[in-house]
Amino acid sequence: MERWRLRSLLALVASAIYLYGFPSTTIAYEILVLFHLAVGILLTVLLLPFLFRLLRVDAPLARVGWLFLAAGAAVGIVLIFIGTLNRLKPWLYAHIALCVIGSLFLATAWLSSHGWLDTTATQRVFRFAGLVLATAAISAGAWWSREVPWRNANRIVNPQMPAASMDGEGDGPQGKFFPSSAQTKHNGYIPAKYFMQSDACQRCHADIYKQWYSSAHHFSSFNNQWYRKSIEYMQGVAGVRASKWCAGCHDPALLFSGLFDKPIKEIVDRPEAKAGLSCLMCHSIVQVKSTMGQGDFVLEYPKLHELAASENPVVRTLHDFLVRVNPEPHRRTFLKPFMRTQTAEFCASCHKVHLDVPVNHYRWVRGFNEYDNWQASGVSGQGARSFYYPANSMMCADCHMPQVRSADLGNIDGFVHSHRFPGANTALPTANQDQTQLELSQKFLQDKQLSVDIFAISPAGNEVSAPAVAKMGRPELSTSFAVGEEADTSLPSGPAGEARAVTAPLGRVDATVRRADDVRVDVVVRTRKVGHFFPGGTIDAFDVWLELQAVDEKGQTLFWSGKVEDDGKGPVEKGAHFYRSLLIDAHGNPINKRNAWANRATVYVHLIPPGAADTAHYRLHVPENAGDKITMHAKLNYRKFMWWNTQFAFAGVQDSNQPPGAVTPDYDDRKWLFKSVDSKLISGELKTVPNLPIITVAEDTKTLNVVARSATTPQPNVTLAKEDWSRWNDYAIGLFLQGDLKSAAAAFQKAADIDPQNPDGWVNIGRALVQEGDTAGARIVLAKALTLKPGLARANFFYARILKEEGNYDEAIPRLRDVLAQYPRDRVVRNEVGRILFLQKKYAAAVAEFNQTLAIDPEDLQAHYNLMLCFSGLGDEARANEHKERYLRFKADESAQAITGPYRQAHPEDNNERQPIHEHVSVALNPPATAGKRVAASPAAAANQPGGSP
Repeated sequence: MERWRLRSLLALVASAIYLYGFPSTTIAYEILVLFHLAVGILLTVLLLPFLFRLLRVDAPLARVGWLFLAAGAAVGIVLIFIGTLNRLKPWLYAHIALCVIGSLFLATAWLSSHGWLDTTATQRVFRFAGLVLATAAISAGAWWSREVPWRNANRIVNPQMPAASMDGEGDGPQGKFFPSSAQTKHNGYIPAKYFMQSDACQRCHADIYKQWYSSAHHFSSFNNQWYRKSIEYMQGVAGVRASKWCAGCHDPALLFSGLFDKPIKEIVDRPEAKAGLSCLMCHSIVQVKSTMGQGDFVLEYPKLHELAASENPVVRTLHDFLVRVNPEPHRRTFLKPFMRTQTAEFCASCHKVHLDVPVNHYRWVRGFNEYDNWQASGVSGQGARSFYYPANSMMCADCHMPQVRSADLGNIDGFVHSHRFPGANTALPTANQDQTQLELSQKFLQDKQLSVDIFAISPAGNEVSAPAVAKMGRPELSTSFAVGEEADTSLPSGPAGEARAVTAPLGRVDATVRRADDVRVDVVVRTRKVGHFFPGGTIDAFDVWLELQAVDEKGQTLFWSGKVEDDGKGPVEKGAHFYRSLLIDAHGNPINKRNAWANRATVYVHLIPPGAADTAHYRLHVPENAGDKITMHAKLNYRKFMWWNTQFAFAGVQDSNQPPGAVTPDYDDRKWLFKSVDSKLISGELKTVPNLPIITVAEDTKTLNVVARSATTPQPNVTLAKEDWSRWNDYAIGLFLQGDLKSAAAAFQKAADIDPQNPDGWVNIGRALVQEGDTAGARIVLAKALTLKPGLARANFFYARILKEEGNYDEAIPRLRDVLAQYPRDRVVRNEVGRILFLQKKYAAAVAEFNQTLAIDPEDLQAHYNLMLCFSGLGDEARANEHKERYLRFKADESAQAITGPYRQAHPEDNNERQPIHEHVSVALNPPATAGKRVAASPAAAANQPGGSP
């Protein structure tokens, strides 16, 4: 019996070490789990009759060992019934600890009985200590084997060199899923049913399944009418294969099974077309190859999932039992470490895209990009030059997968990350008639994500809009999206204008206007809890705009910019202050059918960076009949999707009277008509054109006093209060980003005057003066900031830039090194160091810096340009040409801007919005407004334009 007990105990110890140290999703591993349970149960049952005798007759050390082992066995029996889920892990580790201690004492007693410890007291102590150390080493080795290789193998690491063309991405032109970059681990198809079995997850994750069921992820495919129409349109114009570019992140059940090789109209009613992004799409990603997006991931088809989804109740029950009793293999299959530790990089695989020749028949163009601007900002904690920093750095899941209370089996401390993925999509829950999801989206949008502040007034000038005197930088990258702190080539430079005399801040000062005068009203929109550009996503398809209305106490509407036609149901008036990307095709038709692949030129991109602000300007005419008080109400409005696109998606048909050649992959000159809805062609619960809600994200109200025309001209009035520091700072940020550098510096100065001990006021003056070219003035204010806080990274960066401009490279480098010590992943700072080293002809050192930039973003344009120069300096023309090829691939096609000329002439409102500094005037009001005000186009007219209205 003693030999039997010993062998059983050794079997348990050996299997336990393997099960803990080498978890895997294999049949052999699961058999070993069952073996461990069976032997443990058997040993426990057979041991019970002998336990009391052993406690009486065995050696003292053995008695202690049997007591610990019995306690561990008891906990083990309990775990068989309750499982070892996350919240029960303390019980699992109690079981392990009790059994390890018990085994240690039993091993010591056995060795002692065989004479190994039967020596002097000192030797016994040392030998026992050796046994303890051996046990600790085995335990540590099992932990290391379990954790370290697993974490190291599941990290997202960028390649040093991106592909020279899209043909080098994913599986290339011969691949099954190209031009999507997505791949499968076995280089083959995955059965469609695999992506349609989310209900199997529901058995253990009921709350998470319910959340996902209402989410935008669930409705990513052809159960989404907007997406359905865009793909039907794309396949009709550009072909089926090009549309696989979308399918990698939208249609896994179709793409990875091979069904997407057929035109979608042939299979749109199949259940595979409505599976969406299921649980098993995101959770089957075993590798993300880069942060370049574009579906750059690898999927694995775990065969053992067939047990979970089996229709055999015995098999299903056995699978669920094994998962509960040892969930680690299941967890490792469906929850890789990078999903938690590198959440943003994981999300970037689909929330960052680019197009190239196989998709757009044109060239490389950046599409939407949520990752880069987050990574370079203060929100991520990786950007050194931001205006604002949150108390703690944040990742995607902090906002879009907040923790919610749940009794789900996967909960940790009673919480799970919400799989409703709250965001700004109000269109899908409207079409699905899902009130709960709609309310969640509305609450998310209105949760102080942004703020609106009617901040200042000033006398209006003679021009409604004018380009900044400063040279406005253009994004050198070929992009239809905005470029933020990941590069500074888009910032203004050179002297710009004169500072305006303003009355501000409104609400703190009494502001007075005179009848018959024109005044400029400045409204500031600030991103507060947004971690990326606002708005984000497919910004060519939304209606996001700032509305300003002025009404006197008599009820007269004196001013209205941003009015929505058809009593709030139609399009937004064209002269509104929009936040969007306005793109056009090769013939100057607006990109408004989610046909980004036809984009050939960007008219303008107007977004607000994270932790920054935009300052909008309005020209308010005060009529003679105005009352004594004017109340101004500003609203930041959000409607997904824009009116025209919704009409097109649900009711759009082409005008049959089209000339030949009206459409190619480069342009679409056809006219579109909005007719009655054919319910058979509509996906979703709602079978009519939805009236999408307009959500007021933020708003503000301010009042002006009105005096007679004959009164003295009201003088500028400024009050500085400590509570208004951020208001002045936000106002100045908006002016700075649009190139009004003199006014920005003056406003930043007000912030510095309010709180001279806050170094940010001086830093921001300095950054404006640096951009203006006033290095002497910038040196003074930056020195003040560094006196207040010597290690302030952003102050040191701008000071280093001054030193660089003066040619003082040896002093600039140490300051930039100090910045990189705090923010090693700031690409602009890294490139600045590399550029200085290049100017010093330290080419090899410069190469090392630029390579570190490429480790952060392999598509960094400045890094490739400078590496081209560095390798030429080193005489390595082959490598220089490699980087030249990438530089030319990613660089903007400057000649494409010629296409915007005729469009801007035909669309003066869009041309006005394109200007860095511009004003908005009111729509025509009833009674007719005074001169300078315009009438918005009617919906019918908009619909009948070639390509439609933007």
